[in-house]
Amino acid sequence: MDTRAIVEFYTADAFSWRGWFAVHPWVAVKAKNATEYKVYQVMRWQVSSTKSAIRQHKTPTPDRYWYGSKSELLLSIKGEEAAELIPKVQAAVALYLWKYEYSVFLGPNSNTFIAWIGLQVLELNLELPLSAIGSGYAKQTDS
Repeated sequence: MDTRAIVEFYTADAFSWRGWFAVHPWVAVKAKNATEYKVYQVMRWQVSSTKSAIRQHKTPTPDRYWYGSKSELLLSIKGEEAAELIPKVQAAVALYLWKYEYSVFLGPNSNTFIAWIGLQVLELNLELPLSAIGSGYAKQTDS
């Protein structure tokens, strides 16, 4: 078990037919000496004007399959740099502008969420793939 702090971003082919052209991303953070990662992602299911699209859970394995699709690691930062970035990533999650909205095409969606984190925490130098449909939505309100 790696005892270092870790920040990792993943994608996997989106659910069902959407996976032919789009991905679903998530971010996982693990504090130094922690045994589990906190995973943050946005999902359409159950989102409403009172229930956030942001989902978080703890897991020992952040690089999981997404509805049968193997995950791909986009970015991994470990050690002291990750320890410094974790509070910034979590602050960006808390400040996400579209918590109660979701639109598959163009956003806001799961790709908007991860792009938002990248725009708020520039030190990540996060680059999403072209198949991250909706990632440009976050740039409309870049703060």
